[in-house]
Amino acid sequence: MAQLYFYYSAMNAGKSTSLLQSSYNYQERGMHTLIFTAEIDDRYGKGRVASRIGLSSSAALFNKNTDLLNEIDIAHIAQPLDCILLDESQFLTREQVKQLTYVTDHLDIPVLCYGLRTDFRGELFEGSTYLLAWADKLVELKTVCHCGRKANMVLRLDAQGQPFHDGAQVVIGGNETYISVCRKHYWQAIEQGCQHAIFGRSV
Repeated sequence: MAQLYFYYSAMNAGKSTSLLQSSYNYQERGMHTLIFTAEIDDRYGKGRVASRIGLSSSAALFNKNTDLLNEIDIAHIAQPLDCILLDESQFLTREQVKQLTYVTDHLDIPVLCYGLRTDFRGELFEGSTYLLAWADKLVELKTVCHCGRKANMVLRLDAQGQPFHDGAQVVIGGNETYISVCRKHYWQAIEQGCQHAIFGRSV
């Protein structure tokens, strides 16, 4: 029986690497996958999922208006699909997560979603909220803070490398914009703005 999975983490925990490896495992066995990624994230080019270790794959794009159930249904009719994989799934809407539950329950196709749990303010994204609520399986992918604790929070940095806590929820960026830290150093950075809380050293 197909299930809906949510693989979540802070930044730089290997979500895209895990997605690409999962897709490869299916394909190696002669099975067919369909990968989606968020249209808003064009760091590696439009319609491409790429990992920091050099793996990449083409992908279909989704935005907040995409009817995922319809697109998957059409693709499934053209060629039976064995797995759907979504990168940057925190950007899904409530309705799109609901559509993915229909894909698993009625089309009987496993759906693997990979994304962030919370934003730089420590608040849930819309897509993550409903994946946490409705997914059959929740899997945390772990990364570490500079202190060695599990990094479960994300700081947004300004051009001078200082943390800030205001602004739009979605600003696309990489290591120059975001850094993953533990909860202790997240609040220390927000409340004190100290560089040690961010990097574990004076800069």
